[in-house]
Amino acid sequence: MGVIIVTGIPGVGKTTVMKKAAEGMDIQFVTFGTVMVDIAMDLGFVKDRDDMRKLSPEQQKELQIKSAEKVASMGDVILDTHCTVKTPKGYMPGLPEWVIKKINPTAIVLVEADAEEIFNRRAGDTTRNRDQDTKEEINEHQMMNRAAAMAYASLTGATVKIVFNHDNAIEEAVKQAAPVLKRE
Repeated sequence: MGVIIVTGIPGVGKTTVMKKAAEGMDIQFVTFGTVMVDIAMDLGFVKDRDDMRKLSPEQQKELQIKSAEKVASMGDVILDTHCTVKTPKGYMPGLPEWVIKKINPTAIVLVEADAEEIFNRRAGDTTRNRDQDTKEEINEHQMMNRAAAMAYASLTGATVKIVFNHDNAIEEAVKQAAPVLKRE
């Protein structure tokens, strides 16, 4: 099976869907950002997660490469990460070439929902400080993720599976994701 990437914009429920789909399976669930922080702390680059954004681009790239190598060596893994990162200057790839080629995923699962559903989920989630995007901006971000996922697939030969996580339909989303987790 190897590495399966799960991605989706904030508030879509990617972690919830894939953790439920993997219940009872011998698969590690890993968050790319957590791997990066752990390595950064081991190298003495940071004292905590909040220091990560203060690192130079060169240090960030070094951490991305080391993190990708670590994930690739873990065996069967669901890797929770972002396909694209929305910044004030535009979208950045969440998995630049030097990362995606080292991870070499077998599949990319892109979790999506209707813009209105995501908008309402974000508005109702007081535990997070998320961007207050419009429904149009949410749709745009999901389309950027689709384009990026296909570009990543063209670099690695991975398949791309779109899973819809609609409100009150988690079981249907899990059913859609399940074929990607089957060993063949």
